[in-house]
Amino acid sequence: MNLRPRQISPVILISACLLAGGCQPQSEPNVDAPLSGEQVTILGTLTGVAEEKLEAALEPFTAKTGIEVVYEGTDAFTTLIPVRVDSNNTPDIALFPQPGLMADFAAEGQMVPLDSFMDMDQLAAAYDDYWLELTSLDGHPYGVWIRADVKSLVWYNPAAFAAAGYGVPTDWQGLEALMDQIVADGGTPWCLGMESGKATGWVGTDWVEELLLRMAGPEVYDRWVAHEIPFNAPEVKAAFEQFGAIARSPDYVYGGATSAISTPFGDAPRPLFDQPPGCYLHRQASFIEEFFPASAVPAETVSLFPLPAMDEGPAPVLVSGIVFGLFNDTPAARALMEYLATPEPHEIWAGLGSYISPHRQVGLDAYPDVLTQRQAEILQNAEVVRFDGSDLMPGAVGTGSFWSGVVDYVGGEDLDQVLADIEASWPTEE
Repeated sequence: MNLRPRQISPVILISACLLAGGCQPQSEPNVDAPLSGEQVTILGTLTGVAEEKLEAALEPFTAKTGIEVVYEGTDAFTTLIPVRVDSNNTPDIALFPQPGLMADFAAEGQMVPLDSFMDMDQLAAAYDDYWLELTSLDGHPYGVWIRADVKSLVWYNPAAFAAAGYGVPTDWQGLEALMDQIVADGGTPWCLGMESGKATGWVGTDWVEELLLRMAGPEVYDRWVAHEIPFNAPEVKAAFEQFGAIARSPDYVYGGATSAISTPFGDAPRPLFDQPPGCYLHRQASFIEEFFPASAVPAETVSLFPLPAMDEGPAPVLVSGIVFGLFNDTPAARALMEYLATPEPHEIWAGLGSYISPHRQVGLDAYPDVLTQRQAEILQNAEVVRFDGSDLMPGAVGTGSFWSGVVDYVGGEDLDQVLADIEASWPTEE
């Protein structure tokens, strides 16, 4: 990424050095602190570079308190965490990719409510009400958000747009006109890849959620997520059909439906950068930047715009994210949760790139390039924000029948049957 000139705080500089393995921290752990020598364990989904960035964001906490943080990353988190809880081998803190899963543990009395020790004014100053509501149960908050993934983004190649004479659409009608113009010019509008191992299908469910949110509005979206309207309701079917008009069309999707189902989601945007372009548009979350080829230069060969609204109102923003929850009520774990709610770890991580914070005290100048600044700005200015619906639904649906059902639909199966099967999979006891 291209770093624009800005003042870099010593903490961010130290953490960046730690991430690169090129220098040593400027301060030793504070052995005189009351909790020095204590340990906090975390289990989460972040691995590889993302894990290293998290550890960099946590380094100042250890330097200040002397508390050692032991993080364990796994790609089998949703399977492992219930086993750990049932076997009394619970981590002190867990990093949840799905707030619904955290709420399940809270409902069983297995998690510590934050208002039992944390200043609620601090949380209210850090997060908008919607983010707090996502992790609250019976009026008690349980989660501290550390990262947001902005999903309502359309990525494109400005150089390819300029060569073809295309402009960035500002409304849905303009987007449809652009799609038709690309087809008329002999090109393909969209790149789409839905393959993601055991999670294959989530890309398609994101599309359905985006479209339902725009076509039916946030109130209907909320009722659908809460199963107050069924999966085969007319509004849901219409959103699937709108997605199908794109995903099942060989004119609109690079390689057609077969390619959409079989292409790994991280490989999907690569044709944006081909000569000539294999596609011109790619709807995907902020984290897709990590999968771009080296030829993707911010503001030159890659940029973004928000997925437009379908009416005259503001464009809604679909998000996902990761949130920390507390299992073991120890002084050291409490101290870490309080640190995570401050701007400091968010600003450090933001400075390391490919990251958006939901913390509203993190300014745009914390982000190192124009693309991440633009994503953060879209989130900060959004009037309507909704969390990924599949992540809020029961696992049997949200990460089960919904994922597989949308793949079946794109593959050509009857939509009424697909929706009926998803509806039938919803647990009878919620």
